[in-house]
Amino acid sequence: MALTSKLVLRQSQSLVMTPQLLQAIKLLQFSNLELSAFVEQELERNPLLERAEDTNETVSYVEDAGVSGGMDQGEVFGGEGFNEAPGAEWTLDILATDRGTLEASLGTDLSNSFDDGQLPVSDEPSLQSEGLGLSAISWSGPSGGTSDGEAANLEAYVAARVSLKDHLETQLMLATAEPAGRMIGQILIDSIDENGYFMGSLDEIAARLHAPLERVEGVLHHIQGFDPCGVGARDLAECLAIQLRERDRFDPAMQALVGHLGLLAKRDFAALRKICNVEEEDILDMLGEIRRLDPKPGRAVGGGSIEPVFPDVIVRPLPDGSWHVELNTNVLPRILVNNSYVIRVCKGKGKGKEADRSFISACRQSANWLTKSLEQRARTILKVSSEIVRQQDSFFAHGVEYLRPLDLKTVAEAVGVHESTVSRVTSNKYMATPRGLFELKYFFTASIAAHDGGDAYSAESVRFRIRQLIDRESPEQILSDDAIVTRLKAVNIDIARRTVAKYRESLRIPSSVERRREKARS
Repeated sequence: MALTSKLVLRQSQSLVMTPQLLQAIKLLQFSNLELSAFVEQELERNPLLERAEDTNETVSYVEDAGVSGGMDQGEVFGGEGFNEAPGAEWTLDILATDRGTLEASLGTDLSNSFDDGQLPVSDEPSLQSEGLGLSAISWSGPSGGTSDGEAANLEAYVAARVSLKDHLETQLMLATAEPAGRMIGQILIDSIDENGYFMGSLDEIAARLHAPLERVEGVLHHIQGFDPCGVGARDLAECLAIQLRERDRFDPAMQALVGHLGLLAKRDFAALRKICNVEEEDILDMLGEIRRLDPKPGRAVGGGSIEPVFPDVIVRPLPDGSWHVELNTNVLPRILVNNSYVIRVCKGKGKGKEADRSFISACRQSANWLTKSLEQRARTILKVSSEIVRQQDSFFAHGVEYLRPLDLKTVAEAVGVHESTVSRVTSNKYMATPRGLFELKYFFTASIAAHDGGDAYSAESVRFRIRQLIDRESPEQILSDDAIVTRLKAVNIDIARRTVAKYRESLRIPSSVERRREKARS
């Protein structure tokens, strides 16, 4: 068969993930802290972007109406392409120029950067004339605060934290002057994990260093005397023993208790009392001392910084019984586009100005896309949050027991977006409510069928009922999993025993046998 070559014309369509679209998707799933860090990078990279706090120009937006289930949840932002909410007040100081003048100055087509209309130009950084996003808006609701607050204290984030390894190495240098001892100690410290436990093998380290095993064990024993107390232990029993020796409480009875932690995990207090040869009152005191020890001493030093959680959405009750949903403007980045800088660059003539114009045009497109992406992100978060509040109205009014089963598809269809968009929006986003601070994903739970075929129950509300039943049980009548199933069916919840056991274990509640044994001794 002969091989031939020919030209074939074929028409096809395909989806292309542009860098701008990838950026918009990435912004959608960022937490407010991650978003702030990303905007900081863009401010350093793009000379046209500036902080809104650094200028005297202000744009204020006041929302008078609360958002509840039946209200228009999406159209609450000002700017072209959005409906202006009732009562909105805008204040702008803009010197305008037409698009043709700017195109002539840049020597390029700005159809991808600007919509037809006017471009704001002033001696000071100004807001875009179209698509005024929440990223450049300072607004407050009737029950919310203003965004003009003090800047966050960044010292807590930039302060250097001493790691556990550095902490131990410093003590090693002070405690040991011998080079060989320092070398052995350094390798031992490298094998200590973040919880403070030695995870290596003494035999392997001794063989690698051609050192006697007794010498390596001696250095490890020396490290076990370092701060924090309990560091360098090879297991939990040794960790507790080190801390008890430091407190001078490692007597024979306590030594027997630490040597039988398996019985303690099973809550077999009768066997422990017999092994330790002590009275019931003494065993309870010993258990109290064990609970006061730190099973993970390494966590006391170093480790990752604990990031505070700031709500992205705030929900407040209104006098008419509905709910007011608003974005937390204190965590929304507010940026401006310095269009006056564009004009100054375009007016220049001479060698190399063409490259400057090309660079400024690229920066202008990037800034324009970023502000639109931030605006769309804020709008989507508010729409999804408002729909969640509408769906879970009973929860906000009456508590966890009334939490309804909810999935991503239900919210996506109501809002008019894809399920993956709802998943990204609810990731690492938090809602402040009168009942506490909740992650948005908390409101999405599986459903448990009703016994009579009626409305289903949320899995989270069923967990809450199980905890309530167990908390209310008496020592004389401990509820087994089968008994819990019977009581739940009495209130129209159709659930299997194995599901009750799974939910009970997820709540870290021991079995009925262990609870009966524990309550009998307490």
